[in-house]
Amino acid sequence: MKIIDFHTHAFPDAIASKGLSALLEGCNNIYKPVTDMTINGLLRYMDEHAIDISVIQPVITKPSQTIGLNKWASEIRSDRVISFGGVHPLSDDYKRDIDFVVSLGLKGLKFHPEYQNFVLDEPKMLKIYDYALSKGLILLFHAGYDPAFPPLLKSTPEKFARLSRELKGGIIVAAHMGGHEQWESVERYLVGTDIYLDTSMGFEFYSHEFFLKITREHGYKKILFASDSPWSDAAKEIETFYTFPLTDEEKEGILYNNARRILSGE
Repeated sequence: MKIIDFHTHAFPDAIASKGLSALLEGCNNIYKPVTDMTINGLLRYMDEHAIDISVIQPVITKPSQTIGLNKWASEIRSDRVISFGGVHPLSDDYKRDIDFVVSLGLKGLKFHPEYQNFVLDEPKMLKIYDYALSKGLILLFHAGYDPAFPPLLKSTPEKFARLSRELKGGIIVAAHMGGHEQWESVERYLVGTDIYLDTSMGFEFYSHEFFLKITREHGYKKILFASDSPWSDAAKEIETFYTFPLTDEEKEGILYNNARRILSGE
């Protein structure tokens, strides 16, 4: 089956080693990265494990990165690498920045409430999301706990449910199956909404029973395979995924077809 990994990370070569070290230090080295966070490192990993396409999700941590990081995101694209862009919540002109992302032909925006220091459903952010969605961009968010940051959580399933109610139309993706370590709340607040869920960080954290229950009740067409590479081993995730009692249509949808559909705007 073809595979799109919808949630991966990489840095420009010049800062990859330093950036990887800083991120590992920030989370107390609890993860063992599977790539060196370069594009070539990601492609090597994809070749080794038969992953057709990876979607890179860059995080802009200060407004001054907006032009450079989005240009880099547009330059690394190929038939095997797709990159989202980004904007920063403290931008002095979010419409200008979103228009720039659109002009580069990028497919979406990545937001990380912890690293970018905002609360998911605060009013100023709703305006940014609404404008981005009006431009046809997909929005992907970190969701739930992040080991580099203490509670209180800035993104929760309940807050994503509010986004579903407030924002009409467009594709919103909550990573980490809707809220890392917030599994009961995912079932309570997100099942049946129009929020897409990606599987990143992954089957070693939530139970297989939880994944199957959410897939059945929320609908497999709103589930996207993702690893959060380099922080989770996509090869192990794929191996586990193939053991689940799903139909071929469901497996093909989660691994490839759902992502292909929303990335192509169908």
